[in-house]
Amino acid sequence: MESGLKVVVGIPALNEERTIAKVVVRAKKHADRVLVVDDGSKDDTGLIAENLGAVVLRHEKNLGKGAAMRDCFHWAKQNGVDVLVTMDGDGQHDPSLIPKLLDKIEEEQADVVIGSRLVRPPDMPKYRWLGGRALDSLTGVRIGDRTVDAQSGFRAYSRRAIESLVASEFGMGVDSALLMEADRMGLKIAEVPVTASYAGLKTSSLNPLIHSLDVMFTVLKFISIRHPLFFYGGFSLITFIIAFVFGYQTIDYYERYGYVVTNLALISVASGLVAFLSLFTGIILYTMITVVREKQ
Repeated sequence: MESGLKVVVGIPALNEERTIAKVVVRAKKHADRVLVVDDGSKDDTGLIAENLGAVVLRHEKNLGKGAAMRDCFHWAKQNGVDVLVTMDGDGQHDPSLIPKLLDKIEEEQADVVIGSRLVRPPDMPKYRWLGGRALDSLTGVRIGDRTVDAQSGFRAYSRRAIESLVASEFGMGVDSALLMEADRMGLKIAEVPVTASYAGLKTSSLNPLIHSLDVMFTVLKFISIRHPLFFYGGFSLITFIIAFVFGYQTIDYYERYGYVVTNLALISVASGLVAFLSLFTGIILYTMITVVREKQ
């Protein structure tokens, strides 16, 4: 390594025996060590990586990308790593671009550097690109007036980020969760344009819809915790409007025809109860979070 930084490349991998050798060999050129977390693979992913000199951590069963990322951060923290570079083991990320991420860490003192796909790679399915951009908007992390590529797993984390961040999500939403947490903490986030290759790659070990829902629920959970009044208050307002509309229709039918439409009345009452419970939940969470933050 020309840089004085201790750099480790962390690779979460699941059944990647076809591509892991190429990724490990090429990543070793730009790092002090390569760490592969074999997340319950049924093939020789871990064996191949180990024989090529990578440090291999094994999960007896598949625990999800989030668990693999948590191991990457824990290992980096325990071993005094200055920069943790994360990338996928399927070959979509180009290890030769690692120096671009490291330059951003050194030159701009960035804490999280994202290898961003600013334009759609020609071999990336259009639905995947559009879905990713929608999730980026939901994540809401911005640099200037542009939403960052929150779904990119090709990143570099500084020592400060390694010490501060915890990969608490177990599923595919871990990348979005880490980025939102970094933004909340005020860590400096930067981007560098990179290319990615999707030719011949499996889109995910999960169904694309399940993958997207996993990320979306992670983002919504984070928003509900970070902005409880906004999240639960907004939901309360929507359900209150529903309760009002159906309640008005119930009263209108009664005045016109002299009987109560049970379905309309039940929807109105149920929506009203949900509205009050949601608002109450938002207030309680906001109070608890405020107390915790004041004590930190």
